[in-house]
Amino acid sequence: MLFSSITFLYFFLPLTVLLYYGVPGRAKNFVLFVLSVLFYAWGEPVYVLLMLAEIVVAYGLTIAMQRLGKSLAGKVCYALSVLFPFTLLFYYKFSPFLPIGISFYTFQIVSYCIDVRRGRVELQKSLLKLATYVTLFPQLVAGPIVRYADVAAVIDGIDSKDSKGSQGFLKKDACVSFERGVVRFLVGLGKKVLIANVLGEFVTEVSVLPHMQRGILLSWGYAAAICLQLYFDFSGYSDMAIGLGRMLGFSFPENFNYPFIAKSVSEFWRRWHMTLGGWFRDYVYIPLGGNRCSKWRWIFNVLVVWMFTGLWHGAEWNFVLWGLSFAVLLVAEKAVKGLVKQHNVLTDVLGHGYMILVILGTFVLFHNTQLSGAWQDLTGLWRVSAGAQVDVVLNGYLLKNRLGILAIGIIGATPLPKKLWCGFCDRVSQTNVGKIAAVWLECAFSVALLLLCTAYLIDGSFNPFLYFRF
Repeated sequence: MLFSSITFLYFFLPLTVLLYYGVPGRAKNFVLFVLSVLFYAWGEPVYVLLMLAEIVVAYGLTIAMQRLGKSLAGKVCYALSVLFPFTLLFYYKFSPFLPIGISFYTFQIVSYCIDVRRGRVELQKSLLKLATYVTLFPQLVAGPIVRYADVAAVIDGIDSKDSKGSQGFLKKDACVSFERGVVRFLVGLGKKVLIANVLGEFVTEVSVLPHMQRGILLSWGYAAAICLQLYFDFSGYSDMAIGLGRMLGFSFPENFNYPFIAKSVSEFWRRWHMTLGGWFRDYVYIPLGGNRCSKWRWIFNVLVVWMFTGLWHGAEWNFVLWGLSFAVLLVAEKAVKGLVKQHNVLTDVLGHGYMILVILGTFVLFHNTQLSGAWQDLTGLWRVSAGAQVDVVLNGYLLKNRLGILAIGIIGATPLPKKLWCGFCDRVSQTNVGKIAAVWLECAFSVALLLLCTAYLIDGSFNPFLYFRF
């Protein structure tokens, strides 16, 4: 079930809110777990059993691990708690059938087992609560990757007798959190439906056009549309997940921070899919030694992390090469950074331009599962193939028809719209009347956004989610 679907928006979500806030505190975890399983089973009626089996195995192994301590048997249980989910993940990555969200919930299960072993979080003795954490539907199928420490307090506090937060709407701060969650969800919905989907239509239009008929300008527009579609598709879904979490009382970590304003590739990856980068940093890179080692060992650590990052996205050569290309770029940037002692406007501009070119090229590779197609798309950015028969009229029509959404995407990928909106609200809210007006304006904006998205979903049929395949 997609967040950006009529079924979810007008049936599943209202039902969830009514049931979650309508039952006593002690029943909330159970209700949330059942609804999350139903949400997943809607799209994966068979593989939901796989996810539940992994949860039960992790639950049993972590309890055994804690009881056995540092003995050999305890170490074996710990190793199995990590290896079992990863074995299943790699098996399905290389099989024709990939369960939705397996990359995300595998990382959540593994991080929980490791954190319990390291003493970073307490062992969860309730199978229901552990299952609620893993299956939590707002972040189940596409992230952000939520660690147990991020939600443990809420899950444990829901059924606590002295937890007044479980009364939901009765508390003012809960009402504010719910309202903020609704707005965040609708903004993400708008990014997904009104921008990502329209950009996706452009990507589809160009992808079916033979390479011999594409001009250089159309190829660059195509590459830009691929990057922007990925960004608005995934960041929009992350916004919806974070918003849904707030509506239910959870605080999920941010996943994107305007990556396209970065001045280097390394900065880009500190802003893009931040929960994935943080997971690999804490559970792979640092345990391998991080940068507190020799130069050659550090290079090895970077290559390992980025090879696994590529494989996490898919067991195809384009993902492996995509990941390793970033490893090479990050190592090269480290070397160049040591030579450039001072940074000024010129170096920032050059760095930003270089980053944009690199991201355009690498995400074209990311988009193509066939290396031959990726190579043709990449070479099309710089030259027209010999003997090409470029359809100038069709190229011009496609670009002109989609120029507006490309401009909206480029501007929307910067902090400018948010700064303008927040600045306007701050100026309006100087008086009590202005504060009321700002609230009503935000409500009107949210309702208009919902209606626009609903109209698009009813009228249109193009509504994929790219990260479901990971």
